[in-house]
Amino acid sequence: MKFTASSADLLEALNTVKGAVPSKSTMPILECILFERDGDTLRLSATDLEISIVQTVPVQFETNGTPESTPIAVPAQRLIDTLRALPDLPIEFTADSDFEIRMETDQGHYKMVGHDGSDYPELPELEESQEINVEGGLLGRTIDKTAFAVSQDALRPAMMGVYFQVGQEETSVVATDGHRLVKLTLPGLQAHTDVDFIVPEKATKLAGRVVEDDEICTVRVDESHVSFEFGNSRVLARLIDETYPNYQSVIPDGNDRHLVVTREDMLNAVKRVGLYSSSMTNQIRLDITADTVTISAEDVERSSEAEETIHCDYDSEPMEIGFNSEYLTEVLSNVDCEEVVFELSSPNRAGIVLPRDTSDEAPEEDILMLIMPVMLNTYA
Repeated sequence: MKFTASSADLLEALNTVKGAVPSKSTMPILECILFERDGDTLRLSATDLEISIVQTVPVQFETNGTPESTPIAVPAQRLIDTLRALPDLPIEFTADSDFEIRMETDQGHYKMVGHDGSDYPELPELEESQEINVEGGLLGRTIDKTAFAVSQDALRPAMMGVYFQVGQEETSVVATDGHRLVKLTLPGLQAHTDVDFIVPEKATKLAGRVVEDDEICTVRVDESHVSFEFGNSRVLARLIDETYPNYQSVIPDGNDRHLVVTREDMLNAVKRVGLYSSSMTNQIRLDITADTVTISAEDVERSSEAEETIHCDYDSEPMEIGFNSEYLTEVLSNVDCEEVVFELSSPNRAGIVLPRDTSDEAPEEDILMLIMPVMLNTYA
């Protein structure tokens, strides 16, 4: 294999696929990126056996009597570090039959040894897959607004991914870790037949990192895998083969206390007061009256406390409720609106957070967030 490419273009493509390269593996070849010739383009592939990324990049292949190229697995980290240290200039890449790799520029040459590309694990092919087309910007926002709530608890594997319920009329995308829950309803995203699947968190984040707002992403899903295909990139992942919890059963429908606050005021106050909460519980207290919310925290071990008051609109009798400041910060950070509505019931029942939409236009997505309270001493 022999080709010439821009070092910047090659580095950009490598930075895309490196997300699937494991930092340490019992199979050394997995710490490499597979180089293959695909017509007039170079195809780069990486996998950790659960998630794979494929990216194509235009290069100038040598055609003067060069034999048909064979795939080669190139050590990922050393190659990326080398290109990152170079300015943007043409680089000539050569790999011989002994898988010795040589890179030459006007400034010097660099040599390393790769692996036989035929030993690289084959990437799975989706069989009898269902195809769903989605606008890139919508997919990116969906991933951004759900991935933060995915569980990190290996004992609850179903909740370690983002749950897609694609229907013939609309789609719901859900993530929860048991402390907070996000449900996005997408009226404009439909499929010919209903399909549900759970995508690992890492795969959704890699897809969100690659997707461009102005391109169409094709999502293909079969019984065991899902792929996100856009432009010159493809993210492929093994689905989480578990039954997702019945999240609808934990969304309360009797929360009749409505608290309206300016999102930015509430978010900034929670961030500041949360700095003074217990490092063990991150607990903050909300003391809610008709027109004010007093947010307070105390850390007895460090002899510190904080309190702030913001304006609100509240339609019920005063109440106190506690939340984890980090969870509440993340929830408020992922609502795109000027004002938010808290639908509350009692200090020991989940609260619902919704954007207060005052426009007449139908949104591309409807978001509902749920956050569990923490028990305060006053009603323990």
